[in-house]
Amino acid sequence: NRSHTPAKVNSACKNSAHWMRDWKYPTVLLCIYGFFSTVKPLEPFLIPFLTGPDKNLTIEQVTNQIFPVWTYSYLAVLVPVFLLTDWLRYKPVVIFQCLVLFSTTAMLLWCNGVLEMQAMQFTYGVVTSCDVAYFTYLYSVVEFKHYLKATSYCRTAQLLGYTVGSVLGQILVSFELMSYDNILVFTLVLTGIALISSILLPMPKTSMFFHQMRSARGETDGRTNESAAGMSPKPTKISGCCDVLLRLWRDFLQCFSSRTLLVWSAWWALATCGYNQTVNYVQSLWDYVEPSSNFTVYNGGVEALSNLIGDANIWVCYCGYIIFKSLYMLLITIAMFQIAAGLNMERYALVFGANTFCALVLQTIITSVVVDSSGLGVDIVTQFTVYGTYFSIIALIFFLSGLYTTMCRKPEMETQRENPEEMFKAEDDAQIIIGTKF
Repeated sequence: NRSHTPAKVNSACKNSAHWMRDWKYPTVLLCIYGFFSTVKPLEPFLIPFLTGPDKNLTIEQVTNQIFPVWTYSYLAVLVPVFLLTDWLRYKPVVIFQCLVLFSTTAMLLWCNGVLEMQAMQFTYGVVTSCDVAYFTYLYSVVEFKHYLKATSYCRTAQLLGYTVGSVLGQILVSFELMSYDNILVFTLVLTGIALISSILLPMPKTSMFFHQMRSARGETDGRTNESAAGMSPKPTKISGCCDVLLRLWRDFLQCFSSRTLLVWSAWWALATCGYNQTVNYVQSLWDYVEPSSNFTVYNGGVEALSNLIGDANIWVCYCGYIIFKSLYMLLITIAMFQIAAGLNMERYALVFGANTFCALVLQTIITSVVVDSSGLGVDIVTQFTVYGTYFSIIALIFFLSGLYTTMCRKPEMETQRENPEEMFKAEDDAQIIIGTKF
């Protein structure tokens, strides 16, 4: 039995090493990171916390002076972070994001005053700009055939973290199990767990642009064919900054030369801009409709029912927000699929980075003109009137565009019916194109 012990140990070590090299190991760690970094129990109660006795800020200071800083900082650091993420090969940026998230939570806990809270919003803008490293890291360490599974697992972990954080926060606040300060301390512990998982992530050997391994006998542009695989070319490292920027620009022009991708990207950017504005300031609207200082805590079923009936104004806002966010999540998923259908990994990151940047530019314009105290600095009701008008204009534009496209397609379909040979030829061509894409 003793003679078999070293063999068993060696076998266990080999199995462990093999599992750590498998795609499941980084995916599991990234899921752990995605879950614990998104559990934020205080986030739904940020306005009551900032305007309550803990920070003693006014709703005007929070809405018109503090919250706009997040938009400005997000836009300012997005492009540098996008390039640094690729240059540093993702993992350092994931760790950096967790450290800055820890700092943001600590500042929220221990700092006071408008300037300190503006600094907190700046650091949170840095945190959100680092989100690009999450999935790009995944795609750098996972083989293409596992993309779908790994992406679904990591995205599910994130959404589960947001959901658990919201539900947990409601329970802790409603039943007075923790104070706001203790909730923030608890969030720091969760962020610490996320930090440990990020440190354990394996370091990628390549990246999409700066450290990409290309074949010495020719590029495959992210696609593998039988002839290229059979040649077994010697890889060479591409790291020139000018070469990378030039390639990014060429890929950008080539991607957005597609009308379909351009339309979906326009919808994505416009919708995301309005969505971010709504989510960022909706708590201020809720506090206006039903001040948090007067809001009764739900301590039981009977009391909850009475509050549900008595506070019907506020519940109209809640229900409208649920419908709005659900529709956005559904439609943005469709838009993301339509955009990504014919793109390889490099262009996927480029297009979504460009869309996010456009959304932030629009959001910055709206924030600086409508929200910021140095601009118009309008009240919260007027703000949401502007947002509603904004979404109505977008809806009208895309409705008319869709109607025009539908009306133009009818004559084409009738012409194809009159010429069946042309119709079959068009279908064959479409099959060839689809087959080529996949």
